[in-house]
Amino acid sequence: MLWKLQICGETRVVAAEADTPLLWILRDHLRLTGTKFGCGVGQCGACIVHLDGNAVPSCQVTVSEAVGRAVTTIEGLSQNGAHPLQIAWIAEQVPQCGYCAPGFIMNAAALLASNPDPSRSEILSHMKNLCRCGTYLRAMRAIERTAAQNRDGSACKKLMQ
Repeated sequence: MLWKLQICGETRVVAAEADTPLLWILRDHLRLTGTKFGCGVGQCGACIVHLDGNAVPSCQVTVSEAVGRAVTTIEGLSQNGAHPLQIAWIAEQVPQCGYCAPGFIMNAAALLASNPDPSRSEILSHMKNLCRCGTYLRAMRAIERTAAQNRDGSACKKLMQ
């Protein structure tokens, strides 16, 4: 079956079964490989994308559920890697292997768009991503750095519109 999707602001048409996870549509059909496969059960956060501005595990959303909704991947966060979170991720030296970084950043962007000045406890309760390299403290600092530089939320909200 053919599906018309809004991916990073562009209309894309893909052929797939209705129950195909959005993750595999993004990676295999559209070659948007920034979204990573982690656990396949929506627990690790490696595959987080934005669906209508909300952070969701793309392994748990089917292609049929994504029709008519705005999907944003890490590739759509910034054309040149200059989103405030991406800059903070580098400045705080968060990535080691980098595998979890796209999901972490997408989850953090959704948080900062809805809450531009989260407390540390709000960040901790929102960010449930898993990182094998254990860069949690650096990720926390990157999120706090971005929040401090973006108190009005404009940079993160722009993504959600």
